Amino acid sequence: MAEIYELSAVDLRDALRSGELSAREVTGYFLDRIAAENRHLGAFITVTAEHALRDAAAADKSHARAARNGTELALLHGMPVAFKDLTDVAGVVTTHGSAALDHKPALADGALVARLKSAGVVSLGKTQVPEFGLTAYSENRIAPPSRNPHALSRSSGGSTGGSAAAVAAGLVPFAPGSDGGGSVRIPAAACGLVGLKPGRGLVPAGESTGDPAGLVVSGPLARSAADAALLLDAMVPGPADPSTQPAPGYLNLAGQDPPRLRIGVSLDSPWQTIFPFTPDPEALDALAEGIRLLEAAGHETSDSSIRYDNRYPAAFTTAWTAAVGDARIVPQREALLTPLTRTFRRRAQQRGPAKLAESVGLLRQFQRDTIAQYAAWDLMLMPALAQTPRPVGWFTGAAHGDGYWPAATWTGDADGDYRKQCEYAPWSSMVNVCGLPAISIPAHWTGGARGAGLPMGIQLIGPMGSEALLLQLAAQLGF
Repeated sequence: MAEIYELSAVDLRDALRSGELSAREVTGYFLDRIAAENRHLGAFITVTAEHALRDAAAADKSHARAARNGTELALLHGMPVAFKDLTDVAGVVTTHGSAALDHKPALADGALVARLKSAGVVSLGKTQVPEFGLTAYSENRIAPPSRNPHALSRSSGGSTGGSAAAVAAGLVPFAPGSDGGGSVRIPAAACGLVGLKPGRGLVPAGESTGDPAGLVVSGPLARSAADAALLLDAMVPGPADPSTQPAPGYLNLAGQDPPRLRIGVSLDSPWQTIFPFTPDPEALDALAEGIRLLEAAGHETSDSSIRYDNRYPAAFTTAWTAAVGDARIVPQREALLTPLTRTFRRRAQQRGPAKLAESVGLLRQFQRDTIAQYAAWDLMLMPALAQTPRPVGWFTGAAHGDGYWPAATWTGDADGDYRKQCEYAPWSSMVNVCGLPAISIPAHWTGGARGAGLPMGIQLIGPMGSEALLLQLAAQLGF
């Protein structure tokens, strides 16, 4: 057998179900990898080894009972995962990546955690996030930054950056993430993974903070479309009526060929009116490779021009940062916030409910207008990121050593930080506003071959209900 971390999630699932591997063996193996590698990667904030080994032992007992009684095992029996540290896991601290909060253990599992635990997973710990999940990089003031396994000087992206680094480095076979403005797709693209953002309402959001515009949904990060589909099967709630025949699973559907598709190709972004940007050559190389792969598979691509409302940037920023204004932080600890969080928190508190309602209303109109334009094609295609994975500390101006950074090392230029993020990932947040499914696929590597150099992804956006189609297409293209 290959090393356990080299197994696909589907193969590992099969080995656990057959008894070829025990849950305790698998859990111990991955805990050892985390102990050896996390000091370099900064993927985990908290490792819950004792909890994990206890749950793995319980999983092995359930395997023995199932063998005796002929009963079914849970879908993800014994599979190790990690949860980003915006998500409540009972008995484990949820830091939200913030030094300004009291760090107390959560009293109960969040909805997504409860769903996946019922599917049989073993949680190994909590992964690195930016403060309150606000940014496209996973750096904060409480733990070392999350680094890209393909180049440790580069960021793993955000806000699910720690989980993406863990999956790409083989510290877990796959991981759930949450995506409110690109937080699954950005780190997937930066780390060379498949990252799926489901459509609004398909999966519990998973986070324990507010979301007035309904932007956040949870989705899988994995090394292949099949592995992402397996995790999605466990994340999606089953039918409310137990007598209802369940639909075919995403893993089964992902193995089927998609129909021939008409795909619109666009570099248009709703951010370009206030933040004009030029995609890096590497981003255009990824797009060209994506077009080549799609056309070789028999699909039709054509250039498309999308008109976006120029009021979008202000409306999105208002909605995106609203929750941080409501965070319960005592005044004497406000200084512990990062400059970006502190700035946007102050602005959110200065706006009234009417301004937020106006912004949400504008975003709903943006959603209707954009979906109407996308409807001319089966799917939309664009680069996943406009730039190569950024150096650690690049957004904040912080010095990037091995440890976390004291306050003095952050520049305080919140608006410059935000602009850099919007130029780095200009095609992400609009998908959340529209509530549509989208997938990031690692179509290109700067070194010329898969796994060489830095990964550069493409993003495909589909209509509501197209999660299976996006997974089918990723699998058809060899991912």
